[in-house]
This record gives sequence, C-alpha cells and structure tokens, in this order.
Amino acid sequence: MDNYIDLHIHSNFSADGEESPATLVRKCKDAGVHIMAIADHNTVGANKEAEQEAKRVGIKYIPAIEMDCRLAGKHLHVLGYGIDYENPDFREVEENLIRQRAESNLKRLELTRNLGFDIAQEELGDIGELWASKTFGEILFAKEEYKEHELLMPYRPGGARSDSPLINFVWDFYAQGKPCYVEVIFPTFEDTVNTIHRNGGIAVLAHPGQNLGENTVLLDEMHSLGLDGVEAFCSYHNREASALWYEKARSLNMIVTCGSDYHGKYKPNIKLGECGCWIDLHEIEQKINF
Repeated sequence: MDNYIDLHIHSNFSADGEESPATLVRKCKDAGVHIMAIADHNTVGANKEAEQEAKRVGIKYIPAIEMDCRLAGKHLHVLGYGIDYENPDFREVEENLIRQRAESNLKRLELTRNLGFDIAQEELGDIGELWASKTFGEILFAKEEYKEHELLMPYRPGGARSDSPLINFVWDFYAQGKPCYVEVIFPTFEDTVNTIHRNGGIAVLAHPGQNLGENTVLLDEMHSLGLDGVEAFCSYHNREASALWYEKARSLNMIVTCGSDYHGKYKPNIKLGECGCWIDLHEIEQKINF
C-alpha cells in the first residue's frame, strides 16, 4: 500500500536527528508522502520552517511534537498533533530539560567510564549542551583502541546489533534499566496530555510495542486520562504487534495513526513513509484532518 502519510519524523532539532526540517519536507515530497509531521523530542523548533516549506512544495504539514513523560513507572512517548507550536507551554517543556542537562551529562560520563572506557569531558563538548547518548557511541566507535572491544563488537559490521549501531548502543546502555541510565524528571502523562489539549492538539501514544510490549492494559488508564489515539503502525511493530494495538485502540474508539520514526543516518533502516500500515490510509487521514 502506498504510505502517503508519515506522522512521526525527526529533524536535526532532535538530538538524534540528522536533517533540517526543509530538507525533510522535500524528501517527503520525493518519496510520495503527501501528509507529514515532524515530531521532535520535547521541542517544537522544526515546525515553522517545515510548515513554510510544505506550503511551498504543496504537501500537507501537521505541526507536532514528541514528549517524554511518565505513567505507572513507565517511560512513555506521547505525540501531539495539530498543536499551537508558538505557545510558551512548549518552550517551558524544552527549558525544563535544559535545566537538567549539566548534572545528567556528568553522571552519564561517569557511568560510561565505569564500563572501562577512557573518554574525556572535552571530547563531548560544552557541558551546557545536550550530550546525546548517541554522542558517547560516536566517540567510542571512532577510537582506534576500542576497535575490537568486546562491548562494542556487537555494533560493528556483521555484529548482532549492527543494523542500527548507534541507536542500538543507546538502547542497550543508556535506556531505562541499563548500566548508563540517568533519570531525568519528565512530566506526568496526565500533564503531557493536558498540555497538548490546551494547545488545540490531539495526544497519541507513540510506538506502544516498543515501550509496553504486548501489555495493552495500561492503555485503558491512558484513555481515561484523555489520550486520543495510538500509533499502531510504525517501524518498530511487526504485523502482529500492529494488529494488537490497532484492535485495542478500536475497542476504545481511539484514533489510530502511522509514523516511520525516521531519524536519518542514526536509524539507517528506517525510510520516510515506511510505516508498516496495512489498513486503508483514508481512515487515518479523516481522523487527523486538521
């Protein structure tokens, strides 16, 4: 099926994104994507440029954001669509994380060194900047002395985790419950949904299979707290996972969306417009018709 809708794309406004908003709009046009959204992590910085470029090239653009939040001990991502991205609420979301950077940066550096890696603070840049977890991977992968380090071999060409080495490295070492994880205080799920609604948007749970596996029970609570939809179709879900979350969303009369979660070179196997969606895309288009 022609995937002409892609509602989950990351630009270089995300720490793990690569390309400019305008470049992504043009790439979507070339790829046959006619309805798109750039949903960067906890920032709305890409939306103005993307909206202007989309108007120029003649495709539909939906302003968006992907917000980290917490519910029942789970770290979740909630997508906000059709938001008033110029509202100060979203600047406060971003500034809240900026205020936490310095301490979390130094803690991640300490934990990375505890793994046995020699990495200097100067290699990472200014402490006030965001040291994305992938930055640690980029530096370590490039060091000649770690060319055959046992912890890095799975990410080298031919290794078990070499399909998306940087992102896999982050998930394996810096995600929740992993050796270099440092807790950052994110808003509650309820506050996140309320922020999106207050600014005219709809709130959609991103890639639920990635964060919740097959546990659909928590979706009932999310629905009661105002969640509008579920990203049932995405690059992380196989057909069975998509069907599970699609049917659960439909049972609650929730919106269903699709998105590739494109990051450019940092997730090289993910292509724009490839969302694994096998339902009639007009069903999605009608629900997100801003």
